[in-house]
Amino acid sequence: MITYLQAAVIGAVQGVTELFPISSLGHSVLVADWVGGSWKQVTLGRSGRGATYLAFVVALHVATAVALLGYYWRDWLAIVGGFVSTLRTGRVVTVPQRLAWLIVLATLPVAILGPLLDRTLHALFDTPIDTSLFLTLNGVVLVVGEGLRRRNEPTLAEYGRRFGRREVHRSVLDGEPRLPRQVDRPLAALGALDAIGIGLAQAGALLTGFSRAGLTMVGGLWRGLENEHAAKFAFLLATPTILGAGLVELPELAEPRIAAIRGPVLLGAVVSGTCSWLAVRYLERYFRTRTLLPFAAYCIIAGILSVIRFL
Repeated sequence: MITYLQAAVIGAVQGVTELFPISSLGHSVLVADWVGGSWKQVTLGRSGRGATYLAFVVALHVATAVALLGYYWRDWLAIVGGFVSTLRTGRVVTVPQRLAWLIVLATLPVAILGPLLDRTLHALFDTPIDTSLFLTLNGVVLVVGEGLRRRNEPTLAEYGRRFGRREVHRSVLDGEPRLPRQVDRPLAALGALDAIGIGLAQAGALLTGFSRAGLTMVGGLWRGLENEHAAKFAFLLATPTILGAGLVELPELAEPRIAAIRGPVLLGAVVSGTCSWLAVRYLERYFRTRTLLPFAAYCIIAGILSVIRFL
């Protein structure tokens, strides 16, 4: 059983950590194991041993996806319109059209690997120690990603002096960007292989403790994006991934065994969606001027402390 308090707390943790690059599933595991008692019992279904908790998590993920759709609704109207127009004309010309196909390509790796490996990997690496180690490694990967971003800083600074910082941070949906491909490529300048590479990075989050948003951002930095653009692509890419996975499992919520906890499930979903909205709003502004390093430090410290705690 899940109490209203547990549903609200877990929903808040899910809503924030799904978009912060610090692993939502890793936190749902470790927070419960740190607290222990009835909190640990709630999450026993995380690897498939208890369908009740999995149904609860499905509701939280759908709420997060809805929050992302709501926050980026203008972008998604343009992207979906671009996708439909390419099907009609057979041409990819505008920024929304390119973004639509980049998102499709980047979603393919997790769409293929997720159904094959998701529950198997969770079952194999379901202990607090495994999760703690992967959370620590997630922090290391974020440090590597920040190093990839700084590799391009000299050229980016020179471009900023020549053309002005406003041009450097211009939104790709405001018009066709004029940034050189090898400096700070905006989203629409990514190629098909770039999108697939970022999608493969996102698939690493199938291991509990790695962050979907964090790995996707690092993939974007690897392919030449700056933090601001890498974060936005991560959030756009997360939307169909989270929503698709949630909708596949949504019938679980109609099962009779869920009837007793539908109230807590609804509360958790509302809290998760609200926290996701606030998180993406904060992070979109944060990454305009700041880096992944604070999140990296947090993951490494929290991961090491958790390893010591659960040895």
